[in-house]
Amino acid sequence: MRILHVSWEYPPLVYGGLGRHVHALAEAQAAAGHEVTVVSQYVADEPFDIVRNGVRIVRALPAPPDLPFEEQYLLGWVFGLQHAMVRAAFIAEPRGRFDVVHAHDWVVAHAAVTLADAYDLPLVATMHATEAGRHQGWLPGQLQRTVHSIEFWLADMAAHVITCSQHMRWEVETLFTTPDSRITTIPNGIDLDVWKARPRDIKEQRSRWAGDGPLVVFTGRLQWEKGVQTLLEATKVLKRRVPDLRVVVAGRGTYESDLRQLAKALRLGRTVAFTGYLTHEELTGLVAAADVAVVPSLYEPFGLVAIEAAALGTNVVLSQAGGLAEMVSDGITPFSFKPGDAADLADVIEAAIDARPATTKVRRLLASAYSWPGIAERTVAVYVQAAKSKHPRRRSTAGAWDREEREGNLLHPERI
Repeated sequence: MRILHVSWEYPPLVYGGLGRHVHALAEAQAAAGHEVTVVSQYVADEPFDIVRNGVRIVRALPAPPDLPFEEQYLLGWVFGLQHAMVRAAFIAEPRGRFDVVHAHDWVVAHAAVTLADAYDLPLVATMHATEAGRHQGWLPGQLQRTVHSIEFWLADMAAHVITCSQHMRWEVETLFTTPDSRITTIPNGIDLDVWKARPRDIKEQRSRWAGDGPLVVFTGRLQWEKGVQTLLEATKVLKRRVPDLRVVVAGRGTYESDLRQLAKALRLGRTVAFTGYLTHEELTGLVAAADVAVVPSLYEPFGLVAIEAAALGTNVVLSQAGGLAEMVSDGITPFSFKPGDAADLADVIEAAIDARPATTKVRRLLASAYSWPGIAERTVAVYVQAAKSKHPRRRSTAGAWDREEREGNLLHPERI
């Protein structure tokens, strides 16, 4: 099959889990014998058109307007990028010799729909997250309402929608009224050959961060919805109970300065350290060296860092938010807590510190349920289904909800 992925993230440019997902999926599909092209944004010093590991990567030529990647300019930046991506695709493949267009999130919605229309191809969309979900069901401002309308439109225009968890399936059905028959749930995956740590890296990271006590780590983007503030509040409780506890927060994000200020206000001192960016070797060594890895998210469609930590043989503590709760029921970890509840989190971390990891059992589970070759095969099956679909791409359904609905909590049980 000839596959065109449209993604605003692709290595070496990765903001979060979306870019890593598209990268692994594209290479797994190529390894299975499919002809795979990814159209993504330009990266300095990267070729505009190159084949790597069987995947053709087409980079969008920079074009005006030259806007900063900041919230007040975000929509202009997004639409400028999408125009450049469409041009890049047409230049690289003017005849559209593909079988399917696969869109990844709202940032590429218009580009993907335009390409699917121009090439007369079925459109598949993966909804990696939703704007309403990120804001606990609310759309607090005009930007959030606009993003929500684009997500609604993308889900409506797609012949089929893929979600990474049953929770995300529920969000898509609830927010966008997408029929169950047009949604397939396929989890994110993991390459177990990549997610393992060298003994010297483990020793180095343990020596650097742990001190004489247990080591607890968080890895990921530092955003409000990732819940690191709950971990810091739990640390204030734990430091009185657990001698020489060390907590390491690894990652970057717009919420970092707020978290540093909170750690200072809570007088956590040397108990908490912020690392900033880590290389893959440093990251795997740190997580493998830890006694506990915590994923304290307030909103989490899937939780890729959770299965990565589990693959490294570390006990994982998960909030019961979104797709993370499904990992508990699937057997990835027995340790979970109520999202945002610092006291509950402190109790669960304390229990996890003393527990022995079920490393062999968990890796076997990851290999069977979260392997990229299997995920690639299931995704291609969705393409085949989409190609047979009679679902027409509509023209003007986005925004077809009243003002009262937009201003309410879209995920509140009373509205469902």
